[in-house]
Amino acid sequence: MLDIRFLRENPEIVKQNIRNKFQDQKLPLVDEVIALDAEYRRTLTEASELRAAKNRLSKQIGALMAQGKRAEAEETKKQVAESAARLASLEALEPELQEKIRQIMLKIPNIIDPSVPIGKDDSENVEVQRFGDPAVPDFDIPYHTEIMESFDGIDMDSAGRVSGNGFYYLMGDIARLHSAILAYARDFMINKGFTYCIPPFMIHGNVVEGVMSQTDMDAMMYKIEGEDLYLIGTSEHSMIGKFIDQIIPEEKLPITLTSYSPCFRKEKGAHGREERGVYRIHQFEKQEMIVVCRPEDSMKWYEQMWKYSVELFRSMEIPVRQLECCSGDLADLKVKSCDIEAWSPRQKKYFEVCSCSNLGDAQARRLKVRVKGKDGSYLPHTLNNTVVAPPRMLIAFLENHLQADGSVTIPAVLRPYMGGTEVLVKKH
Repeated sequence: MLDIRFLRENPEIVKQNIRNKFQDQKLPLVDEVIALDAEYRRTLTEASELRAAKNRLSKQIGALMAQGKRAEAEETKKQVAESAARLASLEALEPELQEKIRQIMLKIPNIIDPSVPIGKDDSENVEVQRFGDPAVPDFDIPYHTEIMESFDGIDMDSAGRVSGNGFYYLMGDIARLHSAILAYARDFMINKGFTYCIPPFMIHGNVVEGVMSQTDMDAMMYKIEGEDLYLIGTSEHSMIGKFIDQIIPEEKLPITLTSYSPCFRKEKGAHGREERGVYRIHQFEKQEMIVVCRPEDSMKWYEQMWKYSVELFRSMEIPVRQLECCSGDLADLKVKSCDIEAWSPRQKKYFEVCSCSNLGDAQARRLKVRVKGKDGSYLPHTLNNTVVAPPRMLIAFLENHLQADGSVTIPAVLRPYMGGTEVLVKKH
């Protein structure tokens, strides 16, 4: 969410930013909120003047009564009563205008970084660099669920009967591999100096509103019926929400946390064959990283965070690339974002496995998070990045480590988490 003062003073910058994000339907919101803001400030000024006048007249009434000027005192009382009625009307109008302004400001997108490429949607995202050599073996690679089934590692039929589409049972070696990747990712981030955390998996509505846009919320979040609680779609939500209404001492910055959680998402809409199986599901587990830092440090952290993802995937011998997200592909709160995509030998292309985002001070402003510095208080910047989400990560892992005989090799970094196992041998 933008600072209303910035919008008031720079309406054309805000409008051009909306155009750059190809959201022209939001352009009228800028003039609408400016008009409401002007009315709100006029209301505050008039209310303040009426309070001052009321105090002055009240003192006059006492003096007039002391002088025996009862008629004049009664006339002054009428003026006070009229002012009180008008003041009450203004005081009722203040929160109404304030809420209207807030609701509009929640819809106006954050100002994107000048380095963000301009484009309408994810088809115009820009490849920046590749890490590792993408290879295609000289044997056919089955669909990822078929690979898992060869190890008796997945049961989607039972999950369908129990929970419906978009769920799965992971079994045996595949389930162990799933947990091993999460455990390795946890320790990887701890060794980078991040504090490990297991957060709440449900959060209040005001936290949801603070960390994401209404559009994203409607598309992603499951609400608990009869409760002011939502299931998290990513632990970033509860990790950033941890600081709601807090004043953070500057000496505690940067705050670097890595969190484990299950994640729950609606994932509405139809998807192609390659996005079935465990690619796009309603429930999965993830290791996340978040940073709360000084504004001047946020871009440095952004660069460092996506590089952690590259390092993690390369340590597991998976080729990846960095893809810069264009303006039209950025969620409204994001200043800058990139995806890390893993190589799929089966599809002969890359697919998203991590998303790193700098949200500037948008989440901090919505959640009323401030930093107390030596020169006053200010809004911190917040960033988040996927460390690893194993269901999707498993696809990349299995495809890149599959051998011609159907076995799957385990890279050295994962073997301690797999009881020393070097190769998974298929069951049938």
